[in-house]
Amino acid sequence: MEKTMRENRKEVKIKGFLFFSFAAWRNAPLYKYDGPLVFAVKLTLDAASAHPSLVLSEKGRQVAWQEKHQDLPSSTQRFESLPCVLGQLNITSGRCYWEVEVGNTCSWDLGICKDNITRKGRITMSPQNGFWAIRLYEGDYWALTSPETLLTLGKKPLSVGIFLDFEAGDVSFYNMTDGSHIFTFPQNKFHGVLRPLFRLWSSDSGPLTIVQVEEN
Repeated sequence: MEKTMRENRKEVKIKGFLFFSFAAWRNAPLYKYDGPLVFAVKLTLDAASAHPSLVLSEKGRQVAWQEKHQDLPSSTQRFESLPCVLGQLNITSGRCYWEVEVGNTCSWDLGICKDNITRKGRITMSPQNGFWAIRLYEGDYWALTSPETLLTLGKKPLSVGIFLDFEAGDVSFYNMTDGSHIFTFPQNKFHGVLRPLFRLWSSDSGPLTIVQVEEN
């Protein structure tokens, strides 16, 4: 399989990574850059963490807003202030990648967070508080640094790729529509468990959909 992939792929250099063509990315279970493996993780959403305003699809790959709060049991795992949901994945090592279709969704946050972040009360999303994410809000894109960093994108992303290198402390975001780099957080030293993070802002936001990794 490796030989076939090597023969058929088109390699594109982006910020030190060797990536395949978009078609190969979506159909391959792993990617290679400078030798180490980058796994395209199969990811679903964790219903136990979902804010009561968020509704998940049956297969757990899409999140949308519903105006009426659901009557859900209180839990230490559930977000009660921020309308967020986590991915059903605990990351403690290695390099991994996932892709989220944002389409015309007008307001969202995407990224990673520590598993032990505060999920109740007033929360500021920043690396100091265990969040590494980017945001689209009222037409502007932001990196949730402290203070926030306004981002200038050449083309609106319809799909966003999140790349995480745990040992290197690298969290990077790419516009999968044109292959451009969106933002990389300054290097961190990660400890404990990290989780994929998704946020919607209101009923006008629209859905977020995890792009399915197909088996080869």
